[in-house]
Amino acid sequence: MKLPQVLAFDVFGTVVDWHGSIAREVDAMGLGVSGDEFALAWRAGYQPAMQRVRSGELGWTLIDDLHRMILEDLLRRFGINHLDEAAKRHLNRAWHRLDPWPDSVPALARLKSRYMICSLSNGNIGLLAAMAKRAGLPWDCILSAEVFRAYKPDPATYLGVARVFDVAPQEVMLVAAHHDDLAAARACGLRTAYVERPLEFGPRHPKDVSPQPGCDVHATDLVALAELLRC
Repeated sequence: MKLPQVLAFDVFGTVVDWHGSIAREVDAMGLGVSGDEFALAWRAGYQPAMQRVRSGELGWTLIDDLHRMILEDLLRRFGINHLDEAAKRHLNRAWHRLDPWPDSVPALARLKSRYMICSLSNGNIGLLAAMAKRAGLPWDCILSAEVFRAYKPDPATYLGVARVFDVAPQEVMLVAAHHDDLAAARACGLRTAYVERPLEFGPRHPKDVSPQPGCDVHATDLVALAELLRC
């Protein structure tokens, strides 16, 4: 396999543990609800909220703002009505404080030694920058749907990476723990690497990480990916 020049990473679930991080913060706030259930419900609102932007029902809206819209609905659904504005803002920014998977930072450092590495996330730039600063994610560049004003799986996001780095699409490899994201990238000519994250939705909800056809690389984690890509 001819090696790519640029590795673009999905972030939520692939590089950072959104479920464990959100569940811990919710539990720590003592809201009287299950952090596990609240985290899953918050994430479940993610795709429908972005679809409202894709369909034109909403104008361009940052993920921070979509997260807040989902949060307001969840607080009503879970019967949480005592939080003031400061507490709501702090909780919403839990998405800025997601912890990396244990292998992420050392593996990214290895991959960075040979490749250009960047995020390619639906998260907005401020969110991704705060997350990277706190978690020590060593991106060469932070790319976000915000840059292209389009949410994945819009082709503008995947092709935008190639345009930013002035390379052909086949010289970019998307790294993700989600087969739908990877399939959309392949349709745009990118190469793809699947990374197993069986606990993305928490230990009570293990995810099927079986290999699927189409990917150039299937790795058990990011350290394994670094080895497969000769780092």
